Amino acid sequence: MKFSTKISKAATSVALMASLALAGCSANTTNASSTSTVSSSTSASATASASASESQTATTASAISYDTHYSEDDLNWDSSTEKTIDLSNPTATDGVTVENGVITITAAGNYRLTGTLEDGQVVVNAGDQDQVRLILDNASITNKDGAAIVGQSADELIVYTESGTTNTVTDGSEYAATGEDDPSAALFSKTDLTLAGEGTLKVTGNYSDGIASSDGLVIASGTYDVTAADDGIRGKDYVDILDGTITVDAKQDGIKSTNATDEERGWTRLTNGTVTITAGDDGFKSEKELEIAGGKLTVESSVEGIEGQYITVSGGETSITSSDDGINATVADTTSDTEDENTTSTDSTATDTQAAGTTDQQAGGGAPADMGQMPADMGQASGGQMGGGMPGGGGMDEVVDAYIHVTGGALTITAEGDGFDSNGTAELSGGTVTVNGPSQGGNGSTDVAGDFVLSGGTLLTGGTADMFVAPTGQAYVSTTDLASTVSAGDVLELQDSSGKTVATYTVSDKGAQLILFSTASMVSGDTYKIVKDGETLGEYTAQ
Repeated sequence: MKFSTKISKAATSVALMASLALAGCSANTTNASSTSTVSSSTSASATASASASESQTATTASAISYDTHYSEDDLNWDSSTEKTIDLSNPTATDGVTVENGVITITAAGNYRLTGTLEDGQVVVNAGDQDQVRLILDNASITNKDGAAIVGQSADELIVYTESGTTNTVTDGSEYAATGEDDPSAALFSKTDLTLAGEGTLKVTGNYSDGIASSDGLVIASGTYDVTAADDGIRGKDYVDILDGTITVDAKQDGIKSTNATDEERGWTRLTNGTVTITAGDDGFKSEKELEIAGGKLTVESSVEGIEGQYITVSGGETSITSSDDGINATVADTTSDTEDENTTSTDSTATDTQAAGTTDQQAGGGAPADMGQMPADMGQASGGQMGGGMPGGGGMDEVVDAYIHVTGGALTITAEGDGFDSNGTAELSGGTVTVNGPSQGGNGSTDVAGDFVLSGGTLLTGGTADMFVAPTGQAYVSTTDLASTVSAGDVLELQDSSGKTVATYTVSDKGAQLILFSTASMVSGDTYKIVKDGETLGEYTAQ
């Protein structure tokens, strides 16, 4: 494992926000710009030249600056060194043994897999310093009572899909070996795992996970279609997505890292590519750092869309649909950590004292006189809850060491729990955040336990008037008097005194008991009007 940059986290939200202000990046994270380069070339050899002509490069300044096991050289090799394994009729050769349907690779090298293994297993059992590359060339591997591909030992296992090919990996719904050290995914590696290529890999995890690594996992390129009875894609130390097209349909979590205890571990990042997730639980998750620096992430359904302790959105296009919180910054609970790394996290929906029938208060006392904008017609929100809020969200919540920091990109959240939720602090300094929902009381479009600072970018919300959290920093307009006037699909324009549109919000089916507009160009004290189809619905003073 190669890690070079150290990181320390603040113990208090005060130190956390000070770091945010100074660094303009992740709180107390060493702000070393890292460059992620994805080269999908293999070598100048004839069989790999097609990939070389399709090289892709993605460069980003990342808030997560830890080194990974991956390098460009992982995708470069001389095809003349390849050993071909016909899965339909495998035979032993140097570095390869075959016994009872199990093909075992025992030495470093490049192995081209073709054909169909109807009921068997490919096992990599090489030396701790060996790099093993499996080149899937229209390969189909099924194991009816265990994992289909197992990286038992090596320095790094690379699974590469040849250009123009479709490859399948499928396990059984029951495993013969079920000990805590045994594989639990259709494609399972106990060592660092790299997925790359120009072809397609379809993975079906009938037993538990689809793809899993007990070390680090990097996806550099390729197309992946993963279906899993439990988690879709899981890496213990990290999941680093540099590029590719990834579709995950998982009964539990979609994509996640699971190490909640070791320093510099437990992070998840998307730099480039297209990721689509359907999850029965969390969509895109980490136990510590989580970053979306580019690409396109769509969580089509989930309980919680994005979850991590330190979340940074610095680029890309992200869309989340969730039955609970849309994006949630919280601290991992390590007490339930198990061998398969199914750790759980504390959730603000379980720890909030902002339950129905409770009004927000600033910890240690009542609401201050300068509590920011409270919509004058706030009245009584649905469920009998009195709408209320104060700068920074306050409440009686414990402010934990967690944050959400949005510096760029576009983040759209459609949630039935809290939309934008941090059990610690939050800052929006760039990009656009749009929150649709929730529609029911007891949750809010935004819910931040500590400071909620707007220092740039655009924030647009529409949903219930419960649990109103007033941000600090840049100006905003909020109103609760349009709920009976607007309906789903209506386009609302916020215009300044000259008639210039400074922000646009489209009402969703979550309703609009409370609508909030905030952009960097707005000025506190200025008058703005909300317009629908050329008709002025009301005039408001920015707070």
